[in-house]
Amino acid sequence: MELDLWAQLPSVLPEVGVTALAILVLFVDLYGSAGARRSLPSIAAFGMALLALVPLVWQPDPALYTSDAQLWGGMVQYDPLSQIFKVMLLLAGAVTCLMAAGDKGVGDKGEFYLIVIIATLGGLLMSSASDLILVFVALETLSIPLYMLASFRRGDLRSAEGGMKYFLYGAFASAIMLFGFSLLYGFTGSTNLAGIAAALGGGVNDSIIAIMAALVMVIVGFGFKISAVPFHFWTPDVYEGAPTPVTAFVSVSSKAASFVLLVRFLTAVFPVDLVIGGVIMQDFWVNLLIVVSIISMTLGNVVALRQSNIKRLLAYSSIAQAGYTLIGVVALQGADDSLAVASVSFYMFMYIFTNLLVFGGLILFIAATDSEEISDLAGLNRRSPWLALFITIGLLSLGGIPPAAGFFGKFFLFQAAVHANLIGLALIAVTNAIIALYYYLVVIKVMYVDVGADDDVPIGIPRAYGWSLGITAVVVLLLGTIAVTPIYNWAGLGAAGL
Repeated sequence: MELDLWAQLPSVLPEVGVTALAILVLFVDLYGSAGARRSLPSIAAFGMALLALVPLVWQPDPALYTSDAQLWGGMVQYDPLSQIFKVMLLLAGAVTCLMAAGDKGVGDKGEFYLIVIIATLGGLLMSSASDLILVFVALETLSIPLYMLASFRRGDLRSAEGGMKYFLYGAFASAIMLFGFSLLYGFTGSTNLAGIAAALGGGVNDSIIAIMAALVMVIVGFGFKISAVPFHFWTPDVYEGAPTPVTAFVSVSSKAASFVLLVRFLTAVFPVDLVIGGVIMQDFWVNLLIVVSIISMTLGNVVALRQSNIKRLLAYSSIAQAGYTLIGVVALQGADDSLAVASVSFYMFMYIFTNLLVFGGLILFIAATDSEEISDLAGLNRRSPWLALFITIGLLSLGGIPPAAGFFGKFFLFQAAVHANLIGLALIAVTNAIIALYYYLVVIKVMYVDVGADDDVPIGIPRAYGWSLGITAVVVLLLGTIAVTPIYNWAGLGAAGL
């Protein structure tokens, strides 16, 4: 069912808008006055926030949910799942631009905002990609700007080292993923996800080993993007070395975009009824991801206990968070996949705002103290009560403590696991959540109980920056209270297009 141009346009309108915004930011940075250049954070943030309304205004037609609706030659799938994640990524980019203005290393660099916008464009393309060609182009459109952002401070050896490691590991993972894609194309003769599934279902029983190898290679690529074990080695160095606004953006954008694409890829190419050579393909990738999930949760939380640098602690926390989110992915095997899709979508929604809130507070703290050590957070409550409160709300959400959003985020993931009869995995996840709670509470204890050498030196919060932190904190609290039901129900609609 090939649609006319105007019927297809809403499916890519956010991408078109972000491209236009990137051109505007580029021209303002090159040819604008000094005052105009100082307004670049606001231009970029307001532009992306405005574009986040587009997927809400132009609701996807249910007739477009199926793979028979050939949008842009079969390259794009426009459904509630892509809609939800496009809103997430645009809001993440907008908040990042606002918070970056408070960082003395990147806040006055116009090219920083341009690169963030281009990376967001890659994430938007990933949200709705339904063809291997667009999948890879979108992945690299997101990844290459992130490599640049990670090494943005050219005079900082840690930033250069982190960026180089990120690039080398990323190039290696992309090559492995691309080889997996080439195998799938070679055996099926199609790059469209639905076309690959149809060809695999038509009988390739003599190629089961190669198909399984291709699937493993693709999961390796996704594992790197979401920083899951054992593809996590880049994460601590990049989180520590990159400018703090970059760390915040990398931690949420790459994860969210990769998870939506992983869910779409696995459910489209290797659905529940696909059997090749007597092997139920869904059972194969579910068992593989269960192992990755358990190891990621456990290693991330255990190693985080030993960290003294707050950004490295959050890096290992991010690895553990990837393990938690994979619970929702493996729960797709259950009878009701809407629970699994809703749990992944809601968790990513709350994780984006939670992580940005924590890192937003740390940006001001690091700018004022030039320190990333947890011990130097001592007495932060006396130096800046609001800043300590914002960071505390974020840490409580990461730990899954109500009324912050993280409580329901983890609850929905564990609920999806139970409904999919993954009781053991749910128990392991609960145990890991208890372990993680310890190191989050230690940071809070340092801020409120410990005495610092500079307790009498206040840390100011610029008004605009305070508003961005305040709004983000309110969103985190609303997602854990009155907004949880509408957002969760909206996230549940994402299963309709799979």
